[in-house]
Amino acid sequence: MASSLADPIAPGAEATEHPGIDLPRRRRPLLALGAFALLLLVVGVVAIAVGRYTVPPNEVVRILLGQVLPLKETWFPQEYTVVMDVRLPRVLLAIIVGAGLALTGAVTQAVFRNPLASADILGVSSGASFGGVLVLLTGLGGAALVGGAFLGGVLALVIVLAIARAVPGGSLLMIILGGTVVGAMFNAMVSFVTYTADPYSELPSIVFWLMGSLASASYAKVFTALVPIGLAGAVMLALRWRLNILSMGDEDAASLGIDPRRMRLVLLTCVALVTAGTVSVAGVIGWVGLVVPHLVRMIVGTDNRVVLPASCLVGAGYLVLIDTLSRTVSSAELPIGILTAVIGAPFFVGLLLRNRSAIWGAHA
Repeated sequence: MASSLADPIAPGAEATEHPGIDLPRRRRPLLALGAFALLLLVVGVVAIAVGRYTVPPNEVVRILLGQVLPLKETWFPQEYTVVMDVRLPRVLLAIIVGAGLALTGAVTQAVFRNPLASADILGVSSGASFGGVLVLLTGLGGAALVGGAFLGGVLALVIVLAIARAVPGGSLLMIILGGTVVGAMFNAMVSFVTYTADPYSELPSIVFWLMGSLASASYAKVFTALVPIGLAGAVMLALRWRLNILSMGDEDAASLGIDPRRMRLVLLTCVALVTAGTVSVAGVIGWVGLVVPHLVRMIVGTDNRVVLPASCLVGAGYLVLIDTLSRTVSSAELPIGILTAVIGAPFFVGLLLRNRSAIWGAHA
C-alpha cells in the first residue's frame, strides 16, 4: 500500500485504492471510520477492565449500560467503584486528549503542507507548557491552568508567525525553523521557572505535570478538557474540506472564495486552543500528533475530509492504549509522555526510512 507521507494533502484525493475490492469508493471511508470507532470502543472497554483490580469485560459493559438501561445490578460494589469512579474518567480523558493531539497534528501538517509539522515543532506546546508552569507556580489550577496554557500557546504561535512574516516571501520552512527557535526559547524559560520553584512544595508537581500523565484524571478534568478541545476541534472538523482547497495554493484558494491567510489564522488558533487544553490537563505528551496522521493516511488516503475524523478516532484509541500500558507495565506508573516518545520515535523513523525517496524528492 503506497504511503502519502511526502504529500499529506493532495487536493481532492480520494481513499486509497485497494485492488480486488469492489466496494464503491464512497463507502470505503465510512467503513474505515466505522472500523476505527469499533476499535476505539473495544480498546476503551479493555482499558477499563485491566489493572491491579481486574474487572471482567462483560461486567464493565453491564455497569456502563446500567447507567442508561434498567439492568439488574449483579456486579460487586468494588467493581462499580473501580469502573465508574477510577477508570472511566481516565479513559474518557485519554480519549479527549488523544483525539485532540492527533487532530492538531493532521491540521498543522495540512496547513503547512509539511509532513514534519506539528504543534510541538511549531513551539505551541512549549509556549503552553510555559504558561501552565507559571500558573502552577502561583498555586492556581482548573480554568486558570487552561487559560495560562492557552495564552502561552497563542503567544508562541504569534511569535512564530511574526518571524515568518519578517522574512520577505517567508516560506513554510521559515515557519518551521521559527517554531524550532521559539520552542527552544520557551523550553529554556520553563527550565528557569522550574529552577526557581520550591523543591519541596512546587517542583514535584511541576516536573510530574511536564512529563505528561493522566493519573489525576477526574470528571472535573474531563469537562475542563472537553470545553476547549471540543469547541476548537469542532471548528477544525467543520473546516476540514477547506484544507483540500488550501493545498491547491493561495491563488487557487483565493479564486474559489477562500482567504488563505484568514483560514490559516483560524485553524492555527484552534490548534493552539486544543494544545492548551491537552497540556493543561495532561502535561506535555509528544509524538501523537506527529505519528497518528501519517498512520491514518497510509490507511484511508490523503483526503482531509476523512483524515481529520479518522485521526481523532485513531489518536483516541492510541492514547488509551498507551495510558493503559503506563499504569500496568510496572508497579510504579510511568509518565505517559515517556512511553509516547519511546514508541512514537522509532515508528516515525521507520516511516521516514520507508518513504525517504519520496520525501527528499518532494523537497529537493
